Amino acid sequence: MICAVIGLAAALPVAPNPDDVKAEVVSRKDDIRPDGFDASLDTTNHITRAESGDEHGNIHGSFAWISPEGEKIEISYVADENGYQPQGASLPVPPPIPAEIQRSLEWIAAHPSKPEH
Repeated sequence: MICAVIGLAAALPVAPNPDDVKAEVVSRKDDIRPDGFDASLDTTNHITRAESGDEHGNIHGSFAWISPEGEKIEISYVADENGYQPQGASLPVPPPIPAEIQRSLEWIAAHPSKPEH
């Protein structure tokens, strides 16, 4: 029963920020050319977006918003032949590789196995 109540509470929608409901576009730019594009957007509720791309499909951009806790979240990214590569302080990062495992990996790389005949 307790789990059901907690699950129900977690599923309840968060009330929208009044600023978000009344947000308006402050500036918008969309410049599409044969050799690429530039685009940007700024709103009254501090949502921003900027990106540019070239004729090869490479895109560099960023976007930002204010979290419900009042923290500014900023993400920058590159999208190219290596895929989508976001960066930002708010993104999760993997834990460091333990020193013992790192040494083992280095030893394996330095001592490759010999093919059996």
